[in-house]
Amino acid sequence: MLTEALLAYVHLAAVLAMVVFATSQAALLRSEWLNAAALQRLLVVDRIYLASLAVLLLSGLLRMTLGVKGVAWYGVQPLLWGKLLGLALLAWAAVGPHRAYIRWSAATSLPSADEVASVRRQVMRASHAMLLIPLLAVLLARSLLTV
Repeated sequence: MLTEALLAYVHLAAVLAMVVFATSQAALLRSEWLNAAALQRLLVVDRIYLASLAVLLLSGLLRMTLGVKGVAWYGVQPLLWGKLLGLALLAWAAVGPHRAYIRWSAATSLPSADEVASVRRQVMRASHAMLLIPLLAVLLARSLLTV
């Protein structure tokens, strides 16, 4: 039971970290505020966001395998597969901004206001879509809509 509780804690902490660092990216992505120092902070925030995404996936997989319900129960749950699909889509949505940050840091000048706004929109869309995953998690945890 302690293992289950600790894995649930790590899983929830990863979700909260993702929310915090997605919000931080959105806040930093304003062309009027973007300078070399802010761009360096953006790179760090992005790395932490990606690490949180990886911890979320790993802790979820560990909960499946080491948790009380086990792989046999989780494996047939459509809500779990919905969560994993959502997580995969969040990872895919993070690729564009990540590449932009790397490209911007290698450039000799800061990106245009339009480019910053475009990446900010991508981050905001992913941030809003992220809200669906906890809904699926709550339904799964309460055994609602499960097989």
